[in-house]
Amino acid sequence: MLRRLHHEQPASFEFTPANLDWAKGQISKYPEGRQASAVIPLLWRGQEQEGWLSRPAIEYVADLLGMAHIRVLEVATFYFMFQLSPVGSVAHVQVCGTTTCMICGAEDLISVCRDKIAPGAHQLSSDGKFSWEEVECLGSCANAPMVQIGKDYYEDLTAEKLGWILDELAAGRVPTPGPQNGRFSSEAKGGPVVLTEGDRVEEHNASVAAALHLGDTIKRIDGTEVPLLTPWLDRTDKPVSKPKGKPVSSRLGGAPNEVKTPVEDTRDVIPAEKAGQNPAQPEAAAAANAASEGEAQTETEQTRPATLDAPREGGADDLKRIKGIGPKLEQLCHSMGFYHFDQIANWTPEEIAWVDSNLEGFKGRVTRDDWVAQARQLAAGEDTEFSKRVDKGDVY
Repeated sequence: MLRRLHHEQPASFEFTPANLDWAKGQISKYPEGRQASAVIPLLWRGQEQEGWLSRPAIEYVADLLGMAHIRVLEVATFYFMFQLSPVGSVAHVQVCGTTTCMICGAEDLISVCRDKIAPGAHQLSSDGKFSWEEVECLGSCANAPMVQIGKDYYEDLTAEKLGWILDELAAGRVPTPGPQNGRFSSEAKGGPVVLTEGDRVEEHNASVAAALHLGDTIKRIDGTEVPLLTPWLDRTDKPVSKPKGKPVSSRLGGAPNEVKTPVEDTRDVIPAEKAGQNPAQPEAAAAANAASEGEAQTETEQTRPATLDAPREGGADDLKRIKGIGPKLEQLCHSMGFYHFDQIANWTPEEIAWVDSNLEGFKGRVTRDDWVAQARQLAAGEDTEFSKRVDKGDVY
């Protein structure tokens, strides 16, 4: 199936303050230089905020993680859980159409969606409140046929029951999720045949009870549902080096839903052996450690490179031709006074250490992607494999 971005796109996107705090918390799970590992949860959060993934949202996440836009677009278009076109403002209905549900009446449920929502999948209803699609197995075969609406399953459905559920949602009421034929969970339709001793005291199974308790069945996640917990920032492991400033717990301010620690400060609490360093290569480990721990280095180990107030006559070089420098990092380099390949090409180890430790949000990138070696080639008028791709338009 060909997946393309929607033909109509919003002008911009940015996380709400609560979702941005959540995103920073997710990014802080990963060692310095590995923030790209958070791409899927951040894309999911962007989708939860808007209902679908727009191009500005994809590029926003890419910039937040220091990734090339095309790399994040690849992720968004590969996974079918990401919606690339607008969905209903009230609910997006996902109908399981795999074998068990198909045998038990999934096609009847699809007919209801065609009649009540829109003739085709991923089309909005006339009032914009609903959309639908057929999906692969959702793992509730014992309760077929079923649909997922929002965060919850509606199981043991008939066409009439699904029609009623859609009418209720349209009227602003949220039907109780779970089995719709009186079953408690996924026991046999005639009643349980195992674990029959004792009386059931719960009215609903755990999933349904949680949905009712939280009251968030079709509500999109906005960052205010539960406290934001980042227990990995309060680990008792000894850090690689003594961190400067207040302890992590103090920087967090004691409020579980406020992440005030910048992503780059996670090096203070991630031991070297768990940050991808190889103890068998002490020199490499020491170099990587020195590059990523700017605050742990003394002033004598760092020297600020020569900078320019503005680019030379002819304009700045396209620093994005250096692998590891995206649009956001290029802007940051310009703000620091670096506009040309030859500036970067001539950095000494001490100057590299200074830049690595002062790239707010991208610390350690100079060493990780070897900017200096790439800049030497580009300053000499040569191409790198990466710069060739940039010039062809395959990147950014």
